[in-house]
Amino acid sequence: MELSIESLSKESFLSFLENDANIRVDGFLESAMAVAEEVHEGVKREDGVSSFLDTHIWPVAKNMTVHYRQHNKAITTVEIASAVLHDVLEDNDRILNLYETRSYGFDAYLRYQFGNRVLNVLHSLRTPALDSYERKTSKKDMEQERFHDYCALLANADYDLKCIKLFDRVNNMKFIAYTASTNKKPVVYMKIKRYLLEAEDFYLAYTILEPRMPELYKQLRGLYEQLRSYYLEETLSLPQAQ
Repeated sequence: MELSIESLSKESFLSFLENDANIRVDGFLESAMAVAEEVHEGVKREDGVSSFLDTHIWPVAKNMTVHYRQHNKAITTVEIASAVLHDVLEDNDRILNLYETRSYGFDAYLRYQFGNRVLNVLHSLRTPALDSYERKTSKKDMEQERFHDYCALLANADYDLKCIKLFDRVNNMKFIAYTASTNKKPVVYMKIKRYLLEAEDFYLAYTILEPRMPELYKQLRGLYEQLRSYYLEETLSLPQAQ
């Protein structure tokens, strides 16, 4: 599988929507893009160089739109806005600051701006905090229980949410696979291990659950094999116990 970093500027994304996808970019979508920029501006990915907006947010939204068009499914700026905003509820300092600076709360702001449908998608895509799980077991057991709950939610998700999640995962796996050969930071191989386990436990099967998405299965399977190869190479290069 030939790998490259998919990069897309905001201007190219807008051009794609208007000229290729025949989507009228309305004020609703423009507002969603502005919020995404406010949250993610300047954020870099695992290589410390690539823009999170240009290599993740805009590409995920574009690829979901392409999928809808190729399968003759109706798509509006509501679905595209959900894709553009899919990571704005992740826990980081900038988002926590948004909660503090808006006296009525970031959730209330998102509901007011984009409605309950978009907000529900965003909350469904967000991995629950470990704090919501009983601390009677180990952290590993808590993380496993959380993942199982998250998978159960995704398995019953609507089509748009399923699309966003799978294109999000394909993008993340592809980026890590591309950077793994040159970036030896521990965080890269920690993510590879996590992506391998989660693909084995859920995401590969998720693509063949109804509604099936065979092209995404093919992409995920190829990326899984590539990441597995990188991980095995790294593991075998470690000093062996005598």
